[in-house]
Amino acid sequence: MSSGVPGRPIRMETTTVDLGPTTTELARVVAGVRDDQLRDPTPCSGMPVAGLLDHLLGLALAFRLAAEKAPFDGGPSADADALAPDWRTLLPARLEALTTAWRRPGARAGEAEVAGVRMPAAAMALVALDEVLVHGWDLAAATGQPYRPDPAAVQACLEFVGDRSDPADDPEGLFGPVVPVPDDAPALHRLLGRTGRDPGWSAPG
Repeated sequence: MSSGVPGRPIRMETTTVDLGPTTTELARVVAGVRDDQLRDPTPCSGMPVAGLLDHLLGLALAFRLAAEKAPFDGGPSADADALAPDWRTLLPARLEALTTAWRRPGARAGEAEVAGVRMPAAAMALVALDEVLVHGWDLAAATGQPYRPDPAAVQACLEFVGDRSDPADDPEGLFGPVVPVPDDAPALHRLLGRTGRDPGWSAPG
């Protein structure tokens, strides 16, 4: 889970934000990816567009199974060479299934597990939201597309990530180093900076 799971208590009141607007926006970005961009770089160091798409396929499945309290061996990969040939249809379908799973009654009750990390299911829903939202920006930036995230989702993720002023908030190093962003910057830019991304990043050329 490359956007991270902080090691501090999570504000549970923010975890009821619906994933639908965020997965819909990501599906729109996926539809705009060209075949000649699959080997292009992304804001995730060492991960080309194809690797990011593979990672999104895996995390959409993993977090859906977490909502369903179903087992999932291993965790999401990020292997450009393993990208499913039908990713253009498979990824939107998995994103829709992910949204549906977290809308079901009881999905946020009890505990859930992804990639060996176990936590309250309500918290895991917020981790899923953060993963989809931040990686959605990664994909949009890498492929030169606009990104229009759900403001409620951005705010929930900002609260989830925190200001990261205390190194103890990230004991396992799951976030990248903070990129300084002005306090009056747009909420999305502040979130990106706190998750180790430069909001001004753009693909070379």
